[in-house]
Amino acid sequence: MTTDVFSALANPVRRQLLDSLREGPRAVSDLAGQFSLSRPSISEHLQVLRGAGLVREEPRGRHRYYHLEPQPLAEVGQWLHPYEHFWRERLRSLRDVLDEEFS
Repeated sequence: MTTDVFSALANPVRRQLLDSLREGPRAVSDLAGQFSLSRPSISEHLQVLRGAGLVREEPRGRHRYYHLEPQPLAEVGQWLHPYEHFWRERLRSLRDVLDEEFS
């Protein structure tokens, strides 16, 4: 199953899983302990992330460890880059309003 990166990132549980994997490889059982979801549900989310190339699975004995694969996130960053000027403009406007308010 191949999933595009944007679809994979659309789900907050999957984003939290990626955040957890920034700290290093984790077993499915460790990851599942962070959520009020069943282990099979977490495994399904991990399979979506794997299909998008965002994680890699490593079997170690009876356990499966997942590693973050950040390369597809660089593509998201490249896609978002042209929109940064909108955010910066809005933040500048907010700063101007706050400066006026608190000056």
